[in-house]
Amino acid sequence: MGRQQGVTTNSYVMPKVKTNSSAKKRFKITGTGKITHQKAFKRHILTKKTKKRKRAMRKDGVVSDANLHFVKRLLALK
Repeated sequence: MGRQQGVTTNSYVMPKVKTNSSAKKRFKITGTGKITHQKAFKRHILTKKTKKRKRAMRKDGVVSDANLHFVKRLLALK
């Protein structure tokens, strides 16, 4: 009998959980396990924003506790 394509002889294997491709580009995990992101509103219309505000937007933000479970699920950490 010929071979069937896509049929395995092993027992059933659970499918792998895929990481969300857009989330892995937007979030980074620090050495201590925190999840960071880039601050918003730094792309354009910068003339009306103060120097102090723009300087603060350079630093990475930390994902809040309210959104942490959702981001971890997107990154397949939970």
